[in-house]
Amino acid sequence: MTDISIDCKGLPCPQPVLRAKEAIEKDAPSRLVIVVDNDAARENVSRFLTMQGYAVQAEPSGANHVITGTREGECAECAVISEAEITAETNEKILVFIPAETLGSGDDTLGGNLMYNFILTLKELGSDLWRIILVNGGVKLAVSGNRCQEKLKELEDAGVSVLVCGTCLEFFGLNDQRGVGDVTNMLDVVTSFQLATKTIRA
Repeated sequence: MTDISIDCKGLPCPQPVLRAKEAIEKDAPSRLVIVVDNDAARENVSRFLTMQGYAVQAEPSGANHVITGTREGECAECAVISEAEITAETNEKILVFIPAETLGSGDDTLGGNLMYNFILTLKELGSDLWRIILVNGGVKLAVSGNRCQEKLKELEDAGVSVLVCGTCLEFFGLNDQRGVGDVTNMLDVVTSFQLATKTIRA
């Protein structure tokens, strides 16, 4: 059994996830312990380890978080793909990238209304709509109380992945106000562009 511990305190996003990725690719540990010092890193690392097939437990330790990932049996890459997963792979994977809380430039009130209508209309893409990524000012759309948050939640409940930039939430002081989506990092953003069959930039 291979055990690895990584101290990621003080590392900016997405370095903790990249360090975890490097350790998994190099040593494929059955147990991986990562120490981080902020909520965004905790969520990002926990989600990444879960996607890699690890059972994850995150516990506070003073001002830090200790994330323990344990994996037994076959790895995620070796698991048998189900018929539903095979069918899903044949669909389009449309990624919608939203870097601002308004659509277009000229007038913010108009831009806010246009963005709301844009998000409202995304459901017309049907099952091909795969993922929505919110970065920079776009993360404000995911805040509880924002009218767009309700529509994004409806899409998420329908199976659409909604990713919200953790660094951006922290910059705007909105970590505790996120009402939809999972906190993400730049590795997830870049990988999403790679995996998508089509990308729409709002």
